[in-house]
Amino acid sequence: MATMADVARRAGVSVATVSHVLNETRPVRPDTRRAVLEAIDDLGYTPNTLARSLVTARTRSIGLAVSAISNPYVTEILQGVESSALERGYGLLIADPHDDPVHERKAVQLLHERRVDGVIVAPSAEPAGLMDYLTRHEVPAVLLDRLVGDIHDQVCAENAPPVEQLVLHLADLGHTRVGLVAGLPGLSTTTERIAGYRAGLERRGLPFRPALLADGHSEAGGAEDAVHRLLASPEPPTAIITANNAMTIGALRALRRAGLSVPGDLALVCFDDFSWADVFSPGLTAISQPSREIGATAVRLLLDRLENPGRPPRTVRLPCTFVHRTSCGCVAEDPDRPLPGTPGPPGKDPVS
Repeated sequence: MATMADVARRAGVSVATVSHVLNETRPVRPDTRRAVLEAIDDLGYTPNTLARSLVTARTRSIGLAVSAISNPYVTEILQGVESSALERGYGLLIADPHDDPVHERKAVQLLHERRVDGVIVAPSAEPAGLMDYLTRHEVPAVLLDRLVGDIHDQVCAENAPPVEQLVLHLADLGHTRVGLVAGLPGLSTTTERIAGYRAGLERRGLPFRPALLADGHSEAGGAEDAVHRLLASPEPPTAIITANNAMTIGALRALRRAGLSVPGDLALVCFDDFSWADVFSPGLTAISQPSREIGATAVRLLLDRLENPGRPPRTVRLPCTFVHRTSCGCVAEDPDRPLPGTPGPPGKDPVS
């Protein structure tokens, strides 16, 4: 098995120089770095990660704690995190907190105990225990998708303007009773999407009807129950917005069981696009989030935090895309046109 000394001899440099290349502890001339990397490749040298971590206090690993990993939106975020981390030479440890506050804190603690350099977390609706642990133990962290205060770096998609645009689109098609199947109470995504829903109603001069806002608990089963409640109201909606892709599935099930067709009997649009949304009949008009970019941005924010621990926290918001299909009741024209009025990250925050 090749050693660091073997690499040094092959590259014609000192063992210390090989160490600096591997650990990035000192700048090395590009030609020297290239020679060391070629020697490593030629000899098949495998660095001792444990020994390196004892020297540098870094394990070059990132912890990721996100719930509902099987959800296509979360899966794409995970892919963005993993590819960005691997590009920068970092491994990934993953935990699923199941959106449970107690489990969430334990999951992050376990990742921390495995000496990850930092964590990326999608907080639950009750994140007090998580936030206390991160603060008390000074864990470098980035909050993903869901925002909590302003003491940590955070990245998410825009939430309110895209939902507002969905309401405006439906209202312009003649709908005056637009329902919303909202997500889990307590999440920033839920609060912001409801705000966007109400802003859209206000812009079109439509009254806010509490009976048309139903809690779908961010899951398919909850959304199915929510749609049944909406349909049973004295003045049921003629159009429904679902606030995530899991709830879209539940809404479709409820409408099918009620014997209603989309968009013939009721229009349906959704926040969160997914890969098979265009194969439904009708195709689902949806808001597409930049899932992979959210994950990649989280990694960039975390690695920047590791290099610059004293800099002020940043919140980065990424724009969404309006995907126009036919479940809204009209013919799709441009399937990937940008969502009008959706701003990009504040100040075009360069996170690289």
